[in-house]
Amino acid sequence: MTKKMLFSTVALMAMSGVALAQDSELTVFDYSGFEEPGYHQPYIDQHGASPSFVFFGDEDEAFQRLVSGFKSDVTHICAGSVPRWQESGIIEPWDQNRIAAFDNLDASLVGQDVLAGTSELFFLPTDYGTTAITYNTEEVTAEQVASLQVFTDPAFAGRLSIPDNVDDAYALAYLATGVTDWTKATDAEFEAATEWLRSIHENLRTYWTDPAELGQLMASGEVLVAWAWNEVPVALADEGFPVGFERNTVEGTSVWLCGYVNMADAPGSEDKAYDFVNAMQSEVSAQPLLDGGFGTANSAALAALGAETLEANGLGEVTVPVLAQLPISNDRREAQAEAFVRIKAGF
Repeated sequence: MTKKMLFSTVALMAMSGVALAQDSELTVFDYSGFEEPGYHQPYIDQHGASPSFVFFGDEDEAFQRLVSGFKSDVTHICAGSVPRWQESGIIEPWDQNRIAAFDNLDASLVGQDVLAGTSELFFLPTDYGTTAITYNTEEVTAEQVASLQVFTDPAFAGRLSIPDNVDDAYALAYLATGVTDWTKATDAEFEAATEWLRSIHENLRTYWTDPAELGQLMASGEVLVAWAWNEVPVALADEGFPVGFERNTVEGTSVWLCGYVNMADAPGSEDKAYDFVNAMQSEVSAQPLLDGGFGTANSAALAALGAETLEANGLGEVTVPVLAQLPISNDRREAQAEAFVRIKAGF
């Protein structure tokens, strides 16, 4: 999926691909915002500086730059991209024996499904978040958002929004049509999900592109119900907006996960690459990540934050099925992307 972006003061630098010159022996190719020192403080403590960060806008851009010759040591991607990157030959496996928190990583984030169908660890999860219904509690009742079919309700026509993001859109559509594991979705189930997305197109006010945009749409009253990342309702609540985050819809909810891949033929220090990912997964990084809207993949560190804190940040336990946005075949991923483009264009 396209990474859940943080919009920081270095956003313009990110768009231009400018590096923040730090430790020249390790280059991290990442989204703007993930250069936050608190996310990798143990690395700074060990080496005296952050790695050198170079930014990209989305994973397609990152992939094209890398296959065209740009070199990084580690790159931040989301689980859905793993098969494409692995098959291209630009990444190599991590040595799990060098991952300090490996035994504490959430099993659902490092299982066979995120290894792109091999016994090797091509993807090391570090951060995750949830996607569910965010709604204006003064205008919408809890009963009205108890089901994902609220997006088909003509009563909310023109006051609904979903992400301009194919992975999040299809996570919603699969759940709404009865699929909770998209890695096993049949062609018929894919078609049903596609038709469901097509059916809600006319009901949508817009396809939102970033959390700040959606926050403004909801604060202004233009949007009453949205399929949104957990950071959105937290930010709105902090501003005093009457907002709810319904993760226990009858059909289920969704989780996305991202992490780092180990670049083949990397020019920098392999030891420092492991130091960096170990820092990202360390217990001291859990709170800074949460402050940025992300859960840590280190289950022990996550639990130490406390159930109340996790619930307040949209990461608490749920009682319904969870669709994890795990890797799917390149063919299915491309089919979803093509269909989503057509749906947004009204076809």
